[in-house]
Amino acid sequence: MSRFLRQMNAEKNIIYTLTRIYTSVYIETMNTSAMQLTLFTISEPNRFNIVELLKQGSRSVSDIVETLGIGQPQVSRHLRILSEAGLVKVRKNAQQRIYSLEAQPFQELDVWLDSFSRLWEERLDKFEDYMSDFNGKES
Repeated sequence: MSRFLRQMNAEKNIIYTLTRIYTSVYIETMNTSAMQLTLFTISEPNRFNIVELLKQGSRSVSDIVETLGIGQPQVSRHLRILSEAGLVKVRKNAQQRIYSLEAQPFQELDVWLDSFSRLWEERLDKFEDYMSDFNGKES
């Protein structure tokens, strides 16, 4: 292995370790709501993709690795973070670990997002009323 590749590999390992430490410390010390933790956790693209995949149903680690095309260590790390945040649950099936989504955090997120939908519907209704009044006055 060339010196350049060894250095790149060492830097990659350092970044991986620092990211893992930061994420673990952030999750452990975070004084925020569960919804903020959910948003923070799924903001990482690979974890978001894993959640999207698990929406379709339970999956084994090897199935997630194969479908997403990322390495098993990375998938396992992301699944651990998702599990620590309470977003996924795991069950053992012989030698496999099968992951699935926990419903509650996503239901809470759905309720929160729905509040924005209602807000915009109310604003659009008011705008429609205004435009009706405005068009009526021009005639």
